[in-house]
Amino acid sequence: METRKPIEELAAKVVKELEKLNYAYNTICGLRASFKRICAFAREKGEIYFSENLGREYLKERYGCIIDYCQESFPKKGKQAIRSVRLLGDYQLHGVIIRRIVKRKGYVKPPQFEEVLTAYEKECESNQYSQRGMRTRLQRLFFFVDYLSLRKVMDVNEITPGIISDYVISISPKHEKSISSILTTLRVFLRFLYLNGYTEKDLSLSVPKQNKYHYPKVPSTWEQEEVKRMLDVIDRGSPLGKRDYAILLLVAKLGIRAGDIKALKLTDLNWDTKTITIKQEKTKVETTYPILHDVGWALIDYLQNARPVCDVPYIFVRLNAPFKEFGENANLHNIITKYIRLAGIIVPRGKRHGLHSLRHTLASTLLEQGEPLAVISEILGHMDSKSTTVYLHTDLNGLRACALDPEEVFRND
Repeated sequence: METRKPIEELAAKVVKELEKLNYAYNTICGLRASFKRICAFAREKGEIYFSENLGREYLKERYGCIIDYCQESFPKKGKQAIRSVRLLGDYQLHGVIIRRIVKRKGYVKPPQFEEVLTAYEKECESNQYSQRGMRTRLQRLFFFVDYLSLRKVMDVNEITPGIISDYVISISPKHEKSISSILTTLRVFLRFLYLNGYTEKDLSLSVPKQNKYHYPKVPSTWEQEEVKRMLDVIDRGSPLGKRDYAILLLVAKLGIRAGDIKALKLTDLNWDTKTITIKQEKTKVETTYPILHDVGWALIDYLQNARPVCDVPYIFVRLNAPFKEFGENANLHNIITKYIRLAGIIVPRGKRHGLHSLRHTLASTLLEQGEPLAVISEILGHMDSKSTTVYLHTDLNGLRACALDPEEVFRND
C-alpha cells in the first residue's frame, strides 16, 4: 500500500472515504474546508506531502494546541482541526478511516470474528469478571476488531505484527493510562486466541509494552468542612433531597461504591442487627456495613416519605414514572456535582469530584485518625491492602511526621 500521497490527493481520498461511510453532509463540508486550510498551510511551508510534523506545526501555529490532545486542554475551534489532522494521518498510515467514537447500543460483531468474540465473552464470564469490567474490556477490544475489519482482515490468522504495530500507533494520542489498558486488553485477547487454537502463533508477544511506568495519582479528597457544607445544602424536605442525602451519606460515612449503592436491595437491610450486607459488584466479596445512626435515619426518612410505591426490589429508584432502578451506566455523578455547586465549593482545575472522591475522603480521614491500613482496606472493600497504600500520600501530617522524626517511625515498627 502506498503510504505517501500529495496532501491535496490525500485529502480528496479521505473525503471520498467519508462519503462512502455515510458521514453527515454537514460534517463532510466542515472537514473539507478544514482540509483546504491544512493544504494552504502546507503550500506556505513548501511541503508537498502530509506528515505528523506538519500537522503538529499547523495546530501549534494556527490554534495554539498540540496533536496529543490528551495532555492538555484545547480551544473549541481547535477540535475540528485536530480531528482533520488525525484523519489525514490515519488514512496515510492505514488506508482507512478509524472511528474513535462508536455510539450504538448493541455491538454487531463482524461475521468473520463472531465465533472467536463469542468464545472470548464466554471465557470472560467463566473468569467471573464484573459486569462493568467486562463491558469496558470488550469495548476496547471491539475498537481493535473494527480496525481489523477496515483493514480487510478476514481471519484471525491474518493478523500480523505489522497490523498490531499500526493499530498501536493509531491509539498513541490517547492518555497514557488508556493506552496501558488497551494494550493489556489486546495482549490478553491475542493470548486467548493462541491458547485455544484459533491462531498458530502467539501474537500477544508482538504487543509492545509501555516503557513508562504509570504511578497512580494521589486520590482527590475533600476537607471535612466541605463535605458538611455539601450535605447541609441538600433540601431534605423534598423527595429528591431525601434520596440524594441518603445516597451521599452511604458513600461519605460507609465508603460504599456507586455501583453497589445502585444495586442495594430492600432485603440487604437488616434492621435487627443494624447492618447492610451486600456482595460487592467489583470484588464479588460479601461485605457487611453498620447502619450508623445518621445513615439509618436518612434511609428511614427516604423509604417512608420519598420512595415511590413500586414493585422494584432496589432501594434507590427514579422519582419520575416509570419508577425503575437507576440505569446500568448511571454513575450518579450528577448528584454530587449538583450539591457542590449549590454549596459554592470551588473545584480546582483537574481535581476529580465524583462520588468516588467521597470514598477517598473517608479513607484519608480514617488514616489521619490512626486506623491501620488493613482496617481501612476492609472498610473500602479492597481485596488487597496494597490498593489502600495510595492513601498514604493524602495524609500530609503523617508524612511530615515521618520526615521530621524517622527514628520514631522505626522504633514503632
